[in-house]
Amino acid sequence: MSTRFNVIEHDMVPDHQKMSEGEVAELLSRYQITLEQLPRIYGDDPAVKSIEATTGDVIRIIRKSQTAGLAESYRYVVKRPKK
Repeated sequence: MSTRFNVIEHDMVPDHQKMSEGEVAELLSRYQITLEQLPRIYGDDPAVKSIEATTGDVIRIIRKSQTAGLAESYRYVVKRPKK
């Protein structure tokens, strides 16, 4: 019997949160950008899978920062291209 490890619980992995449609609309409006202008993250990323995000979702990543305290970044979930 194997125990699955939840990558989100690891100390080195920053907090990943799936954003609601309203939060995404606010983000895009605040920065006057489109989804396609956000940095991307693949849907098969272990952190993305662990929060059950899917292609088209936007993820908020919150990291601890020595200079800023907490730093937020955003990623648009995309499908990994086939080789």
